Amino acid sequence: MIKAVIGLGNPGKEYEKTRHNIGFMVADAVASLLKCGRKYTEECFSHVYHCPDHDLLIAKPQTYMNNSGVAVKNLMQDYNIKPSEILVVYDDLDLPLGTIRLRKKGSSGGHRGIQSIIENIKTDQFPRLKIGIGRPERKEQVVDYVLSPFEKGELMVVDRVVQSAARCITDVLKYGIDKSMNSCNRKVV
Repeated sequence: MIKAVIGLGNPGKEYEKTRHNIGFMVADAVASLLKCGRKYTEECFSHVYHCPDHDLLIAKPQTYMNNSGVAVKNLMQDYNIKPSEILVVYDDLDLPLGTIRLRKKGSSGGHRGIQSIIENIKTDQFPRLKIGIGRPERKEQVVDYVLSPFEKGELMVVDRVVQSAARCITDVLKYGIDKSMNSCNRKVV
């Protein structure tokens, strides 16, 4: 059973609408969909929505992406949550924009936020939902690309992907990961 949904991103207004913050966007969408309220608390180096009707926490680590593991570890310790009880939501360069992938476990795939979590909680055995953001043409453009806002022409796709990812998470909460993989693992647009 999932006890915490953790959306990855970077804190601060300047990163709010960037590709790297799609995990934050999905976390907010899930909190809204589950009617967890607009008020979050600041704890465990995160903004945390408490969703008592669903016995769930929704967290947005405020440690910057590359140190996400510090916040995740603190959250897990403070709330006595196991790795199998978290669902981490984050951007994935290797998936095209409009694609979501639900996985039970796996490596970091080069994602520094996921690598930080693996290093801090000492396992890669935790569920995750990857949100495709596409890849820039040249490898050396990756940092600028993930920290840039979505282009105007992509915004409709982003909105649909965020809403689909939020619905996928509600399916996971109701039916579990195994039963939700078929409906979640798809290209939205």
